[in-house]
Amino acid sequence: MSSKGKKAPLFAGRYFFYDFTKLTAALPGLVFFRPKVLYASEAAKKKIKGGALLIANHTAVYDPIYLQIAVWYRRHHFVCLKEFFEGKGGWFFKSFLCIPIDRENFNISSFREITEHLKSGELVSMFPEGRINDETEGVAAFKSGMVLMAMRSGVPIVPVYVRRWEGFPRRLTMAVGEAMDVAALCGGRPAMSRIDEISALLHEKENELRELAEKR
Repeated sequence: MSSKGKKAPLFAGRYFFYDFTKLTAALPGLVFFRPKVLYASEAAKKKIKGGALLIANHTAVYDPIYLQIAVWYRRHHFVCLKEFFEGKGGWFFKSFLCIPIDRENFNISSFREITEHLKSGELVSMFPEGRINDETEGVAAFKSGMVLMAMRSGVPIVPVYVRRWEGFPRRLTMAVGEAMDVAALCGGRPAMSRIDEISALLHEKENELRELAEKR
């Protein structure tokens, strides 16, 4: 079965802490952030089903919370630095089923873990800029590994832009783009140059979402 047709179980013990926290925080979050979610097109409004890779710009440590508001109906498996799993606070990231990676030494085991989640019909969320972008404007260049992950897993990539939140009582604004079938764009065995081209295309789509979010 294709990963697009698979669904994560509605009830599962490993999701208990995640689901409980998300449900109890939902109402306070809606009141506090008063989120506004914009869509690039009618196609972008379709719910994300099955395995998918969600990508977004990265301006703050709270971006994972914002993405869960934008795509509230799915569980997110966030890709985050392995340093977050170390020390006393590591249990939190493990409970939220985050996927650890080493930014300085990204290896095949991390790649395999991410693609296994995607092939299992889960939603994996990541920030392809690679780090928090402290610039006031613009989206930093994307790392092209995301394209290879989606291609190998047979799942689409969904771009999301989060407008830099200026604090309460300002509204949190996000823009969601259409799912992109990168496997179809890549073809059978694409060269790295083609993967880089698709990464650049996704970066262009992200900037289009930025224009949509920033003008509102």
